[in-house]
Amino acid sequence: MRYFALPIVLAVATMLPPTGAAERLLVLDPPRTRVGFLLDATAHDVEGEFALRSGEIRFDPETGAASGEIQVDLTSARTGNKKRDKTMHERVLETARFPRAVFRPRRLDGALAPEGTSEIVLEGVLAFHGAEHEWKLPARVTRTGSRTVVDARFTIPFVEWGLHDPSFLFLRVSKTVAVHVTAEGEFR
Repeated sequence: MRYFALPIVLAVATMLPPTGAAERLLVLDPPRTRVGFLLDATAHDVEGEFALRSGEIRFDPETGAASGEIQVDLTSARTGNKKRDKTMHERVLETARFPRAVFRPRRLDGALAPEGTSEIVLEGVLAFHGAEHEWKLPARVTRTGSRTVVDARFTIPFVEWGLHDPSFLFLRVSKTVAVHVTAEGEFR
């Protein structure tokens, strides 16, 4: 009887998921994602948007290890003012040289609930304007059935990071830009 048990144990073992199968994959949907920005300026604030190019986040809920990539297309930046957009692309973002911002997560802190809202922080590296910056991305994740919505708000110190300050004469702009991301996606 013992000799028959070994083939059954081996057969069952090959059907089990491999270790690390607890890893989850969240794929963001670019058309259903908004990456907005707000820059405080004298007389009025400047609002605009970027397009999400792609986004995949892999993580292990048990260890917090994360990987993947979120790419924002900086060449898509628009504020609704052609002259201002031209200055933004040519002198501030330099999108001909630096067309994308890329976030590569390394760690997910916080528990992601299977349903409802969770507060998490993704830690990783943000490649932006030719440099890499250690970055923490706080986010609120709401899961309802198969629908997942990620809401993230953060500030980029663009002047400190070496980008051109577009202030001149009496027009003064903030040295930081507020970013608000609302992304939809699904777990696969």
